[in-house]
Amino acid sequence: MKSSESMDSFQFRDASGEEQRITNMAQWEQERWQILRGMEDVMGELPPRTGLPSLNIQVSDTLETDRYYRLTIRFTAAEGEIVPAYLYLPFRKSISGKHPAMLVLHGTGDGGKRLVDGESPRANRAQAKELAERGYIVIAPDYPSMGELRDYDFSSDRYESGTMKGIFNHMRSVDVLQAREDVDPERIGVLGHSLGGHNAMFVAAFDPRLKVVVSSCGWTQMDYYDIGQVAHEEYGGRLGPFAQDRYMPLFRDKYGLDGDKIPFDFHEIIAALAPRPFFSNSPVNDGNFDVEGVKKGIEASVEVYRFLDAEDNLQVRYPEAEHDFPTEVRLEAYQFIDQKLDHTPSDHEIE
Repeated sequence: MKSSESMDSFQFRDASGEEQRITNMAQWEQERWQILRGMEDVMGELPPRTGLPSLNIQVSDTLETDRYYRLTIRFTAAEGEIVPAYLYLPFRKSISGKHPAMLVLHGTGDGGKRLVDGESPRANRAQAKELAERGYIVIAPDYPSMGELRDYDFSSDRYESGTMKGIFNHMRSVDVLQAREDVDPERIGVLGHSLGGHNAMFVAAFDPRLKVVVSSCGWTQMDYYDIGQVAHEEYGGRLGPFAQDRYMPLFRDKYGLDGDKIPFDFHEIIAALAPRPFFSNSPVNDGNFDVEGVKKGIEASVEVYRFLDAEDNLQVRYPEAEHDFPTEVRLEAYQFIDQKLDHTPSDHEIE
């Protein structure tokens, strides 16, 4: 940390409740704690992770390719909570016996985990398969209401939001990876596109075991989120899409879809990841996540990376594309992961 620096976009509250500029690590840790509490105010509390049952991993199917096995698994997240996922095991052996690993989170779609395995109707979505070909052990779970969890009942679970249910499932997915003797527990990252893009940010904010984070088309500042009239017609307001039961209904029920009242913003989540490496793919023509809001968020969050002497760990790309993860940027993201997880990739071709 460069102790002579302070931050303008982030402040902490002292014992008297007054906001003060952050000038040292203790103050920053207090502010980071407040960011996580703000997220929980909207998402609900992260359930305790003590006393959890065995993962009880069950394999229902195995696919063999020329580079990896893909196992179709189900595991226990908590009592009565089952998570379906793909688990990819590359044939390539590590000299140390330990592989880097990736949690890959899919975007919105009925296909769930199949989307990141190459079954999406859209190009540039097969990140789980590509990372497995690159030599990573990969886990790709279904998000509740999609894939094998398409009939998930949010009204009867113990979570205040589908987002927090996703965070808990994704942390348990990291448990699955860490339970394997062939995974290096210090070299695990997360990548996601669209829905998976912000879910990657959410889980990494709560889970420091994730050492590198890649978000594609996953965020913009709240003031800039606007998908147009359809948000008002179908969801009741500009921020209404976030308030669906499978995301964060407290956006509506607690905060009235008022962006000024929402107690977190995306630049704060990025700051909470620091100094860990974060890579954002943010196309200039993304109709979901306005690029100008991304630029504002990066401008604010870079203060924290600079404060922690880790500015190079914050990377963003602005391709001339729509809501997509173009090949050239995806390759840059993979190379970023390789570098940060100290991995020499296997040769392979991507779309």
